[in-house]
Amino acid sequence: MSAFEALADPVRRHILDLLRQGELPAGALVEALSLRQPSVSKHLKALREAGLVRTRVDGPRRLYSLDPAPLAELAAWLAPYRSFWADKLDALGDHLNRSD
Repeated sequence: MSAFEALADPVRRHILDLLRQGELPAGALVEALSLRQPSVSKHLKALREAGLVRTRVDGPRRLYSLDPAPLAELAAWLAPYRSFWADKLDALGDHLNRSD
């Protein structure tokens, strides 16, 4: 699964939002998402396979954290599009200011 495919799912994006705060065990994610454990595990597996999440074993627990490298790659891919839209929005703002 690619990072884009993984990010297409709103539950997976929510998991990434939760992990921005730091490393969390699966149980904390289950509680925060109000989903059943098998469903959260399925989403975590997809995020791991896409390289967006890392797993660390701490005794009986698995702790999950963000892997920033793929997110940096996504940000770099999106950069030209941000520039494109910023230019368009600036032009729209200029047009609206002239119309006043």
